Amino acid sequence: MNRTTNEQRRTTNAFLRATAGLTLTATLILGQPPALKPGDDKSVAVSKVERKRKAPVSSDILRVKLPKPVELTLGNGMSIMVLEDHKLPNVSLQLVIDGAGGLYDPAETPGLAGATAIMLKEGTTTRTSKQIAEQFDQLGASMNANTSFGSKSTTVNISGLKDNMAQWMALAADVLLNPTFPQSEFDKLKQRQKTQLMMFRSNPSFLVQERFFKAVYGDHPASMLVPTAESIDKITRDALVKWHAEHYVPQNVRLGIAGDITAAEFTAMLQNLPAWNGTKAAVPPVPPTTPASAKKVYLVNRPGSVQTDLWVGNITVTRTDPDYMAMELMNRIVGGGAAARLFVNLRENKGFTYGAYSGLLTGAYAGPWFAYVSNRTDVTDGATTELMKEIARIRDEKVPESELEECKRSLVASFALSLEQPARLLSYAMMLKEYNLPADYWDTYPAKMMQLTAEQVQRVARKYINMDTLQMVAVGDASKIKSTLEKFGPVEVYDTQGKVVSKNE
Repeated sequence: MNRTTNEQRRTTNAFLRATAGLTLTATLILGQPPALKPGDDKSVAVSKVERKRKAPVSSDILRVKLPKPVELTLGNGMSIMVLEDHKLPNVSLQLVIDGAGGLYDPAETPGLAGATAIMLKEGTTTRTSKQIAEQFDQLGASMNANTSFGSKSTTVNISGLKDNMAQWMALAADVLLNPTFPQSEFDKLKQRQKTQLMMFRSNPSFLVQERFFKAVYGDHPASMLVPTAESIDKITRDALVKWHAEHYVPQNVRLGIAGDITAAEFTAMLQNLPAWNGTKAAVPPVPPTTPASAKKVYLVNRPGSVQTDLWVGNITVTRTDPDYMAMELMNRIVGGGAAARLFVNLRENKGFTYGAYSGLLTGAYAGPWFAYVSNRTDVTDGATTELMKEIARIRDEKVPESELEECKRSLVASFALSLEQPARLLSYAMMLKEYNLPADYWDTYPAKMMQLTAEQVQRVARKYINMDTLQMVAVGDASKIKSTLEKFGPVEVYDTQGKVVSKNE
């Protein structure tokens, strides 16, 4: 897991946080495979494959110059970036509405921003939800909107063919600007959300993430994965209308367009769309996060569970921190893929699991670095011990030069491949604006990554991965794994509903 931010809780992909209310949340919860049993896997072990440590990184790759989009600012304050790509006859739009994300939900109604995003397509002043769906299908276009509790923005993605773009743009504009939030559809959404909440409570991957984010984020809004049943009940249609009117405002919008269109063509098309008038609403400041200051161990008791899901980590850096790139490399070494240390140790060498990984989540506020594994209950002791050894190892030992070189090449090669995707190029450009990064940030990324040293990797590991303040969260059968977890500190036990069973004294 690496690179982009809130790109969810965005930066780093395999896991990116939970979502717009509940309906979208399910797709972002890590679904982990069952624990590995001896003899299950007949594939060739990664550790047995001869690796040349030569990802194709040439001097040309190190000297890149990304295409620059055309940038415009409309009279209503909206910022627009257009990146032309005429290989295929389609166009993709991404509206990032700052200040409309779940990060700013009212304390008494968490989930309001997500519910608003989900409800946009459920009816406008001129169309029903059925008509909206049918018309998008007929035009071969799509539109979706989402946010998460940790996001400062709501993101609206729209795409379709160039030849009927005027039609699907008009439809999307109606959905975005004129939603009516029908009470009947809202009642259905609430019922679906409550049903999904019950389903999530039976999912160990959800339970471990829920408790982990509460452990590392504390009272910060980013600590939530999904709304509660109580907050779902409290959110009203009037609250959706008010949130939309106050937060869906053009002066806080960054609009990115990629595909078979020029800036001139797009601005001409805007003349035929309804006016979107600006307001004086500004984007609220982002609340900072603070790392947990003492080690804690949490256990969510799931009686009869045949596996243990374990997460370990703490808050580290923001996306703009000077140490970000070194942290990205450190993460790649420890658990950023199937050739990384955690996977090779816990799966290939020990056979404890199908996979063990690490991740780095960053954004406008500091997010966590974390390592995670799902293993059979009977190997929880060994798996936890080995995971903690690998975390200590990246702090205590310098990375061998050959391993360091391989991981740097892997990251740079992955970046080079991503440049073939217009949507990715646009996301890089939009990130420059979102985080006010230097204009040549991505042009110099490959060379700067290749210049990182083992000393720099060890320095950030020691600075941000404090063994005395790590938060450890496990989900499993307490009667079988609690004694193992007690080796790492006093254990606070919860049930699957999130209630404390025994306090960590």
